[in-house]
Amino acid sequence: MATNRYESAFSGRYASPEMQYLFSSDMKFSTWRKLWISLAKAEKAMGLDITDDQIAEMEAHIYDIDYAVAGDYEKKLRHDVMAHIHTYGDLCPTARPIIHLGATSCYVGDNTDMIVMKEALALIRKKLLSVIKNLRDFADEYKALPALAYTHLQPAQLTTVGKRATLWLYELTLDLQDLDFVADSLALLGQKGTTGTQASFMELFEGDTAKIDTLESMIASDFGFEKVVPVSGQTYTRKFDSRVIGVLSGIAQSAYKFANDLRILQSFKEMEEPFEKHQIGSSAMPYKRNPMRTERICALARYVISDSINPAITASTQWFERTLDDSANRRIAISEAFMAVDAILNIYINVTSGLVVYPKVVEARIMRELPFIASENIMMDLVKKGGDRQEIHEKIRVHSIAAGKRVKEEGLDNDMIERICADPTLDITLDEIKAILIPSKYIGRCVEQVERFLANNVDPYLADMDAAVKAELSV
Repeated sequence: MATNRYESAFSGRYASPEMQYLFSSDMKFSTWRKLWISLAKAEKAMGLDITDDQIAEMEAHIYDIDYAVAGDYEKKLRHDVMAHIHTYGDLCPTARPIIHLGATSCYVGDNTDMIVMKEALALIRKKLLSVIKNLRDFADEYKALPALAYTHLQPAQLTTVGKRATLWLYELTLDLQDLDFVADSLALLGQKGTTGTQASFMELFEGDTAKIDTLESMIASDFGFEKVVPVSGQTYTRKFDSRVIGVLSGIAQSAYKFANDLRILQSFKEMEEPFEKHQIGSSAMPYKRNPMRTERICALARYVISDSINPAITASTQWFERTLDDSANRRIAISEAFMAVDAILNIYINVTSGLVVYPKVVEARIMRELPFIASENIMMDLVKKGGDRQEIHEKIRVHSIAAGKRVKEEGLDNDMIERICADPTLDITLDEIKAILIPSKYIGRCVEQVERFLANNVDPYLADMDAAVKAELSV
């Protein structure tokens, strides 16, 4: 819907409602209130004069956030956390005196960011597994279908369609390993105070460090974290942000590789991304079947890869215990990276749910090149019949160059086999050569490699997988 205000393309076109909610104002500020409640409960348990009525009052107003009131407070105070403390306090007059007791702004800001990133990584993981499952099944289905392989984007020896898919899959499993490692390393900031020394809590609990430690553990437990950072300034180290966005960049890189390969294969007419019944490929050329989905993956992946430099610079330029030049950048860089990778995976799921293979085209492309590829095998057969290896090599070289010239300069078919059969000095028949020109003889260990890779490197990740994600694209 058109409006007179800028709207992020991620909100209007690309990212899923689930991911958008995680970075929404409702998620952010309701989590702030939950953190204030958790702090109050822990402080009460540790002996501070906080009542059940105060906590109940706070719990009754977690979600009724008046953004207009908060906006008015922020205009006046120029401080977003204090604006929401006052807004919450207006709804909770009894609890007002103890809201945010002993805490600094980063108690709600940084802990919320960590909570959101953890949940967002869980959503990314779920979608990544769905892509892996789709490609796993595709690789298994086409593990024995020979296809022309390429090095330097020039025809090389053969592979199989399924073996090529394992190359895409392997990168995704590496991304999954990185995601799991980083997700497991995430820790809450806890309540460290203004410079990370917990001085305010030493004052509240009269130097009882055991109570402070217990307080922090209780808060972490409330939000599903097993640990808090062991040391900090006012904020958690921004290395966490850099590592998380690094994982997202890795996924984007893998998706980019897949999408580029498929775009080339679609140009070769060997494979295609799904094309819907009423889809239009070009406004000018009715016959076009443009790879718009994989092109979009590439576009978004390029954004994520470039965006990953933001958290790296932020992490490297934090001054001593804290500086605020991270805030505005982090509001954009982190959320947008998650939105983009969410969109990438939605498209990736959609594409891999309906990949189209054209076996006849795949075979035809093989057969145009197979005479060249099989030249060594032809030569070995002729040597077995008593021929001189060096003489045969030279004759086949001459015939292959002539056939290549015919293909490139005259646009004709590869007639190398006919030339060899017509050469009276080469003792081989067309039937004998046809027995050599069987594509399945040139795929090496592809089938075995696919089966072993799926069993050992993919299936263990899918054993406990929830139901696969279905991705319906809005545009």
